[in-house]
Amino acid sequence: MSPRNPELKLLLKTTDKVLDLGDVELQKNLGDYSFSKDYVLEFEPWMEGAILEAQLFQGKKVSQEPFESVQLAKGVITTPFLAKIGRVNPDEPIPNIGLYIPAGIVNRDLTKTKEFQIFFNPGASNYVGSARNEAMLSEIREFLMENPSISSIKIIGIQSPEHAEGKNSKLGMDRAMTVKDELISRKLFLRDSIIEVGARWNDWFDLRLLIRDYAGLSTSKKDEYYTILMNGDDYLSQRSQMEKIAGFSQLSRQLFPQLRMAKIEIQAKPGSGIGIEKMSILEKELKGNSSNSQLTFQDWASAAETSPSLDDKTEIYTKMTEMFRSPLPYNNLAVVNIQEAQRTLDRDLKENLWAEAEWLLNQALRLEESAYILHNLGQIYALKGEYWTAYKYLSDASVLTRDPDFLMRNESLRGALDIIRGDYKLATLRFEYPFSNSSDFFNKGLASFLSKDYASASLAFEESVMRDRGFGYGYYGLALIAINSGQNEVALIQLEKAVNASEVLYEKALVDPSFDDIKSDPRFFEILR
Repeated sequence: MSPRNPELKLLLKTTDKVLDLGDVELQKNLGDYSFSKDYVLEFEPWMEGAILEAQLFQGKKVSQEPFESVQLAKGVITTPFLAKIGRVNPDEPIPNIGLYIPAGIVNRDLTKTKEFQIFFNPGASNYVGSARNEAMLSEIREFLMENPSISSIKIIGIQSPEHAEGKNSKLGMDRAMTVKDELISRKLFLRDSIIEVGARWNDWFDLRLLIRDYAGLSTSKKDEYYTILMNGDDYLSQRSQMEKIAGFSQLSRQLFPQLRMAKIEIQAKPGSGIGIEKMSILEKELKGNSSNSQLTFQDWASAAETSPSLDDKTEIYTKMTEMFRSPLPYNNLAVVNIQEAQRTLDRDLKENLWAEAEWLLNQALRLEESAYILHNLGQIYALKGEYWTAYKYLSDASVLTRDPDFLMRNESLRGALDIIRGDYKLATLRFEYPFSNSSDFFNKGLASFLSKDYASASLAFEESVMRDRGFGYGYYGLALIAINSGQNEVALIQLEKAVNASEVLYEKALVDPSFDDIKSDPRFFEILR
C-alpha cells in the first residue's frame, strides 16, 4: 500500500534515554520509498546498549503514535574501547603506569624480560651439557649480572608431538624440574622460591610461534596452518588436518625437534642502593631543615628509587625538590601521585592527585625537556580521556630518545590510543617490541583484530592468555575472532572463560552487538547466569 503523507523519524533510545535524530527525508520511487542519511555522533556510554529505531507516521491526522516501528540496530560496537591504557578496574590487578627518571647514569630503569631455551634429547628429561645449552646458561648468568633485581622466573616444560616424546604431560613437567634443579645447583639465583614451574602438552601454541618465524614457508602456506590452528577443534583433529597439507612432513622434521625443550622467562632489572651508613645519614637529613646534604644527588635518587614504599618515595623526592635543581624529583614525585591515584576509587581524590602530578611535571619541564616527563603527561591525559592531547605528548616523547626500553612502554600506550582513535593499521606498528605484559599482548591482538589480521590477532591473544590466565581479555579477544569466523561454539567457550575472569567483561558481553549471533543460544545466557 502507498502510505498517505508518510514521515520517517529516527530515534536512538534506551529504557530511560531518547535521542531524537529528527526526520529523514523519503525519496519517492515508482513502487516504494527509500531513504539514506549519514550521522556522526559523539559517543556517550549509555549508547552502548541503545536501540536505533525507525518510526513511520502516516495519515491525514497528526499522530503521536507511529503507524509502524522497526528496530534497525541494537547497541554500538565499542570494541576499540577495550584497549588497555592504564585504567583501574575493581576486579583486576592495578596496572603499573608512569615512568620514573632512573637514578643511574645508564638510562635503564625499566624491568626487562628475556626468554631462554634449554633443549633435550627425544623422550628424555635429563640435562644435556651441549654447547648450545651451556651457552644459554652463560647468557642467563650475564643477564642476571646486569639485572640482579629479579621480579619473576618462570620455567615451562614443553614436549614435541613426536611419538618418542610420550603420550602424557609428565615429560614436560620433568623437563621443567630438571632445568630448575640445574639453575639451583649452579647458584644462579639467591631465592629459589620465586621460581614458578609449569608444563604445556597437547597444545599447538609453541608450534604456532615457530611457524610464524619460520622462513621456509610462504605467507599463503602459513595461512593454511593458521586456519586449522584457529578453528577450535581438538588437538588430535587439528593434527590430522595439518597432516593433509602438502609439505607437513618436512615442516614437522624441521620444527618438531625445536619443541623438545624448556623455556625460561626471567623478569629483572638493574639493582642499586646506597648502603646502611648512607641510609642512616639520609634518615637524619630528612628530619632536619637544612638545604645542604652530606650525600650526593645520586645517593638521594638511588635511595628513593630502591624504596618499595610510595610514602617513603614521596618523602625523599619532596626533600630533593628543596635541595637540588633537577627535573628528576619533580617527575618522580609526579609518578608517585599517579600511582597513588591508581589505588583509590574515589573520583575526586583521583582527579586531585592527577592535577598535582600535572603541576609537578610542568615544573620539571621548566628545568629540562625530557621524554619521561612528556610520557607521564601523556599518561595522565589518557586516563582523563583527553586522547588527542595525550597522543601529542607521547609522540613528542618518542622523538627525544632511542632507548628501546622506554620506547617499548611509550609506544605501547601510543598504540592503545591509536586503537581508540581508529587508526588500527598504525597501531599494529607500535607493538613490534618484546613485551612481557598480558595487557600489551591484548592490545597488540586488538590492533590486529580490528585490522582484520585474525591470524596475528589470535597469536597475540593467546600469548596474553599464556602470560596470565586470570586476565580475561585475551579470552574475550579469542571469542571475538571466533564469532567473526562463524565459530559460534568456540566463541561460547572463550566467552565463558572471559566473563568468569572479569566483571567488566561480563557487563561488556551483555550489550556487545558482536555476539548477537549467539544471544539466541540458551547457552549464552547460561554462561552469563
